[in-house]
Formats: sequence, structure tokens, C-alpha cells
Amino acid sequence: MRIAALDLGSNSFHLLVVEARLDGSFVPLAREREMLRLGDLVARTGEIGEEGASRAVEVVRRFRSIAEAQHADEIVALGTAALREAVDGVELVDRVREETGVEIHVVDGLREAELIFTAVRSSVLIDPGPALVADLGGGSLELMVGDRSGLAFAASLRLGVGRLTAEIAPSDPPAGGDRARLRGRVASELASVLEELVSAKPQMLVGSSGTLTSIARMALATRGGPPPSTLNQLTVTGDEIAAVSRRIFASTSAERARMAGCDSRRAELLPAGVAVLEELMASTSLDSLTLSEWALREGIVLDAIGMHERAELADDPRAMRRSSVLALCRRSSWRQRHAHQVAKLSTELFDATAELHHLGSDSRELVELGGLVHDIGEHVSKTGHDRHTAYLVENGGLRGFSPAEVRKLAVLGRYHVRGTPKASFEPFDALDAADRAEVTTLVALLRVADALDATHASLVEHVGLEPASAPRSDGRADSPAGLRQLDLVVEGHGDVELELWTVRRKQELFEKVFECDLGLRLVRLRRVPYDPDRAGGAGLS
Repeated sequence: MRIAALDLGSNSFHLLVVEARLDGSFVPLAREREMLRLGDLVARTGEIGEEGASRAVEVVRRFRSIAEAQHADEIVALGTAALREAVDGVELVDRVREETGVEIHVVDGLREAELIFTAVRSSVLIDPGPALVADLGGGSLELMVGDRSGLAFAASLRLGVGRLTAEIAPSDPPAGGDRARLRGRVASELASVLEELVSAKPQMLVGSSGTLTSIARMALATRGGPPPSTLNQLTVTGDEIAAVSRRIFASTSAERARMAGCDSRRAELLPAGVAVLEELMASTSLDSLTLSEWALREGIVLDAIGMHERAELADDPRAMRRSSVLALCRRSSWRQRHAHQVAKLSTELFDATAELHHLGSDSRELVELGGLVHDIGEHVSKTGHDRHTAYLVENGGLRGFSPAEVRKLAVLGRYHVRGTPKASFEPFDALDAADRAEVTTLVALLRVADALDATHASLVEHVGLEPASAPRSDGRADSPAGLRQLDLVVEGHGDVELELWTVRRKQELFEKVFECDLGLRLVRLRRVPYDPDRAGGAGLS
């Protein structure tokens, strides 16, 4: 089934066309956006007017044409603050229906908040929870508090950036008192809900909408380096936002439009946007902002589908991450049995080397998920599939992962076959020193795990690591001056010679990372019939 979602907001109109899957997930097919800023008109005059209405009708007509070209089975259009408040909002809804055939459903602020939160909690890892979610539109600010279990509090405030810009009309560049007037207005509106927000004890602030994304992009640009392929789960600090705020209030809209990371179409709105963000952070004592790329349009889609994947309804907030990875694997026609076997052996190796690498549970999860995706590049071509895997991971729309974590998974995919991660590979180069060291360790583990299933027959039951049972012929001993001698203990059944031979070919990075001389010790087990549940297939898919 194909669904077209039209988010008819106060700043911009958005279209998202998706193909819905039987498991409740969806694949985007087309996206469009048009900045109309109807909220500005409504704030100044109380109405949308003939010119604004004509532009709105034309955009909806174009969006419908795109949806039909994508063979959408259903079109769902929701209108928000500008259509709610305009004296001619009902007339515009009727005109759109008559001239385009699209039925617009105008929703109140609380329903808008519910749909936004549905999307955000399906896109961002809320851990620790609960989270305060802020969606800053042109006409209103939607505030929500909740976690994976659901929405606990929601409010809609008249603090949209278009409204504030039109009503307070800061000069260009803003005058000395504009910042204080904006934050004073925000503080006054927030006062009505602040007690409930604070009492909910949110542990993180999540932001959606184009204005907050633009502010975060500008903060990210000050760090240097290329931007990540996705901003979902990107976190910027309060200090970085404060620095951006100073630049915004010291510049004209034309100057802001040329700043790195700025969406030029929102340059005029940024003083109001950053004033809302700073006051919200100060009032709630939250000192960082995490972005969600999903917002109302994705919420419309999820609501239309009518259900989530079972994993997304689990009590474990991190289940979304595995669900998202598995959805990418299924789209890529993966070798499920082999992937589960490599994921299982990767985590066993991680546990066996814990006293050597001192990495935590987040790293363990990454190497397991890296095992699941490592061969998905074969969907493009078996030749160079490691590079294709990295590309698919970077562009797979993984949810619940920070940009750095997406880069790490891309590195795992790119180097699981051969080589040492290098700065010439952009996702690796963009990581800091600690993350580079971590992911290089994980690559070493994943490569050996992959070798241990060289036949794709799941012949290895378990793998462990022990001190060498006897000194090897080269006489090297475990000492500060030499290399520790370790044995990879492989418990397997049947003919595992190809697995052992492949490990010998691919153990160099493992030995380098763990500063060891690695030997192999085989423990033969009685052959048992293949059971997909024992290979991990039932529990993870």
C-alpha cells in the first residue's frame, strides 16, 4: 500500500509518499517541500488572503500530482495552526477540496502533538527518558513529554517563529532590545505549562522542525569537517547554541543566509527560533538538543498505517535500533542465516576479549548490528560489496542512531573483509580519536567472526579466547616486552577447515589491535541437524 501524507503547516507545506510494509514499517518514495509562510499572513492580518490561498491551492495540486505519479492508494492531508486560526481558513479548505479533490483535515494542537510524538519516538532513541520533545512551527510550538511507553503530557503554545517574527518584528539586524522582548514573550507563554514540564523531569530535549534543524546545522558547522549523511539523533550542546545565537542576533537576515549550515529560506525566522530554544532550555535546565528528522508527516504515515512494528512497542527503548537495522537488511535481500551467525560470533568474541578492550555495552551492540548488516552490499553487487554495504548503511535512514554511530556501522561494513580503517574513508575520518580506536577494535572482531562462518553453514557453535596452552615454536611469551600468546578456541561440528583457514588469512588486524600472537584450537562437537532457532533467526527478525 502506498500512502501520501500532506503536512500543511504554517511555515511550509510538506509531502511524503511512502510504501507501507506488512510489518508496519515504510519506505519513502518521494519528498517535497514548499515554503509558503501562511502563518506570517495570519499573524499580521488574521487571514490568509487571496494571494496566499491561490499559492496554497497550487502547491496542494502539485503535491497531488506527485502522489498520483507514485501510485498512492491514499492521500492524507492535515492542516495546522495557520488554517486553524485564519478567519478564511474554512474557505481555503473548501476551495482546496473543490479545485484539487484533496480533503484537508484541520487538527488541533494536541492532536498535532500526538502525531509528532509518534514519529519522534519511532526515530530517536529516548534514553534516558522521559524526553521533552519540541516541534517549533510557524504558528505554534508543540511541547510533549514521554518515553517509549507513550505520551505523558502535551501542550500547544502560540509561539511559532512566523507568529513571533510578525508580531514582535525584530529589526534587521535585531536591535538591542529585540532579544529580550522575544525571550520575555516566550517566557510568558511557557509559564502556563512550565510547572508540568519541570515536574515530569525530562532527561533530554528532542527537537523537530526546519527552524531547529537549521540552528543545529549552524552549530554543527562550527565543529568543522563534512556534515553527516543524516542529522537524526545529532546532539548539539547549549554552549554551541549560545554561540550561534550571538551570531544570529549580531547579523542581518542576508548575512545569516550566507552562514554555514543556515537554511537561507529561514534566515529571517532564526532570531525568534533561537530565542524560543534558549528560553526553553534555560527554563527546563536541559543543556543539549537532539534532533529528530521525523516529525508530523511521518506521524501522519504511521497513524495511517495503523500500527508499529512489534519491536517498536517493546519496553526496551533500544529495540527501535535493531528493528531499523533489520528493516534495512530485509530491504537488501540479506543472507539472514549467515548474518545472524556472524552477529552471534561477533558478540562472543567481544565478550571473550572484554578484559583487553574495556569497551562497554554500546560497543557490544554496534558490533552485533554490524554483523547483521555486513554483507547487505551484495544486494548491489558481490564485487566490492564492502563498499556497497557502507553506502547502504550511510543512506539507509537508520533510526535511533547518532550520526557518529551510523559512521561506525559504515566503517564496520567497509572494512569487514580486509584492510585497516583509514582517514581516506570519510566516515572514519569524521570520527574523533576515541571513536576511531573503538571502531577499529570492532572491525577486528567482526572480521574474525565473518571468517568463522566462511562456508555460510553455521558450523561453529561457540568461540572463545584463552591463553595459549603451550608456548609456540617461535618462543614468544606473554610479557611486557613481547606479545601475549592467545588461542582462539573454536567449538564446531563437521568440516570447519575452511573457517580455520579463513581465520588465519584474516587475523592480522586482530593480532595488531590486541597485541597478541593468535593460535587456533579446534574442539569438535557432534554434528546436529540445522535448527534456525538455534542460529538466532527466530529471536532477531
